[in-house]
Amino acid sequence: MAKVELKQPVVSEIKELLDGAESAVVVDYRGITVAQDTALRKKLREAGVSYKVYKNTMIRFAAKGTAFEALDPNLEGPTAIAVSKTDATAPARILAEFAKTAPALEIKGGVVEGNYYDAKGMEKISGIPSREILLGKLLGSMQSPIANIARVLKQIADAQGGEAAEA
Repeated sequence: MAKVELKQPVVSEIKELLDGAESAVVVDYRGITVAQDTALRKKLREAGVSYKVYKNTMIRFAAKGTAFEALDPNLEGPTAIAVSKTDATAPARILAEFAKTAPALEIKGGVVEGNYYDAKGMEKISGIPSREILLGKLLGSMQSPIANIARVLKQIADAQGGEAAEA
């Protein structure tokens, strides 16, 4: 069997992983222990993020012609890729948080919603809360004025009710 035929299933697997993905982040994992790697994989899996080590050339072939082709300059040395199809900021957020406890883990760059970001850009994106948290804050800010109006109307009604009882 030719080498190309052996590599084709891996390239297809990566293409399938990247197809419809919100974001992909590439990291250099050199220097992290097996225990740290296991803990990282568990956190990523819980957030619905796929994390796997692939050969750089395989990622290049799979990303060709997509927005993820912008990752090409970061595909040097040992590379792992974290991909999310649901939460665009989850891979960056989890990897950056984990890198605080495991400084050997280095974020090289990533693509979020079709835009390429270098390591510094990914650091800024990692500070963005998840979609659920942002929606919760939005709903909370929308609910707050309504609750305040209801409170004021209740106080007015209570005050008028008290005056009517005295009369």
